[in-house]
Amino acid sequence: MSALEVLLQSFCSASLLGTLLVLVLVYFISTRSGPQDERREPPGPRALPLLGNLLQLDLSRPDCSLLEFSRHFGSVFTVHFGPKKVVVLAGYQTVKEALVEHAEEFGERDSVQILHEINQGHGVLWTNGDSWREMRRFSLMNLKDFGMGRKVCEDKIIEESHHLMRVFQSHGGRAFDSTLPMNYSTANIICSMVYGDRFDYEDPHFQAMVSRLNENVLLLGSPSVQVYNLFPWLGKWFANRRRFRQLYDVNIQENLQTFRQLEETLNPHLCRGFVDAFLVRKQSLEDSNVTDSHFHNTNLLMTVLHLFAAGTETTATTLRWGLLLMSKYPAIQQRVHQELSAVVGRRQIQVEDRKNLPYTDAVIHEIQRFANIIPLSLPHRTSRDVTFQGHFIRKGTTVYPLLTSVLYDPSQWETPDSFNPRHFLDNQGRFVKRDAFLPFSAGRRVCLGESLARMELFIFFTSLLQSFRFSPPPGVSEEELDLSPRVGFTRNPRAHQLCAVPRE
Repeated sequence: MSALEVLLQSFCSASLLGTLLVLVLVYFISTRSGPQDERREPPGPRALPLLGNLLQLDLSRPDCSLLEFSRHFGSVFTVHFGPKKVVVLAGYQTVKEALVEHAEEFGERDSVQILHEINQGHGVLWTNGDSWREMRRFSLMNLKDFGMGRKVCEDKIIEESHHLMRVFQSHGGRAFDSTLPMNYSTANIICSMVYGDRFDYEDPHFQAMVSRLNENVLLLGSPSVQVYNLFPWLGKWFANRRRFRQLYDVNIQENLQTFRQLEETLNPHLCRGFVDAFLVRKQSLEDSNVTDSHFHNTNLLMTVLHLFAAGTETTATTLRWGLLLMSKYPAIQQRVHQELSAVVGRRQIQVEDRKNLPYTDAVIHEIQRFANIIPLSLPHRTSRDVTFQGHFIRKGTTVYPLLTSVLYDPSQWETPDSFNPRHFLDNQGRFVKRDAFLPFSAGRRVCLGESLARMELFIFFTSLLQSFRFSPPPGVSEEELDLSPRVGFTRNPRAHQLCAVPRE
């Protein structure tokens, strides 16, 4: 290293150290003197300049750190993710009050840096205002038109379950990883509704599309991408950030190509799926000389990407948790088998069977509760100044409704840390709804695909349990199956293999 390089390095180090010392000094002066706002803001742990509370957070499981904070600071508290101030809502009563009873004040979406760079205020998941309202309304209406929550959708899921079971059967009872086939099956449901057709599991284009989605979900929750979201000026060289953008850009280009192909064969009188319906609406507005419409190509692209990501990964992950839990607890799996045999036998399971399968229904609900797929929920943002539970929260403040604290709330669940289907059964063994069951969140931002996800979970899970008995791979006991989650934007089970043995 040259003398000049040494000098420059020393200067940079000294400048950084000096900057940090100044920030520390300003912090302690500002917290010990000066006029105080009479309006009481939520309490929280003392934050360091620039770093905030990052040193107190486990970035691989931030929900656990926030849950611990809630025990010290209450159900409404402030935490600093680096320079970003966040208000966290903890516990069922508090989350419900905010999202349902104060839906307008807590109803905006707060995006994250790496996604904002891509979305730019478009789509249906990470947006606000008129564009979000228009895209959500149109998405709900058209997804219902193409079957969401209806018999036509049930038939698609049943058909897809047959493709999935053939993959499971092909392993002949040997151990295998169910991640990709499970993702293929849920992705195909979305593809059939959005594009108007499903893909073969061996289609390399389809396989690559699903694999990119899986990898990006893991990258989005990685500590380095989280750091980039907080300090974009520092993290733009991070490899995970570059990889995330690369994968997303490929998905964008492939979807644009698919849109062009669909537009070339578009029949306004016979829409095949969501994309066709959007293109027809866009053309109609253009023919009417409407120039300020939200129906443009960027909104179509981002909305489709959001629907595909949200409709594929979370449902597939929940199903994978379900099979892992059945292998972990064979006595519970056996009771599901017995109920399915007694009520359904070998015929095709239908959604209407749910009411006659209380134990199986309870197991599916408990899988969703215990799996806790999106522990932080997606971030919200206050639309105006609000006083909530005696705390003043400013307009534009990022808010995390901590779903972990709802689905594991000890005041709502008898054994919150255990997998216990009796949470959803009364003393007579009848299924009971629980108010604190909020895996899809609540209020204005509740998951728009909830009815679709519920139908998929029921049909896929019961079809698989009707046909197979799931167990750990040879040489692994039930006790050795690991239920600790893997780092990612969603709470995924760690990589594992299971055996799917055909039932007699």
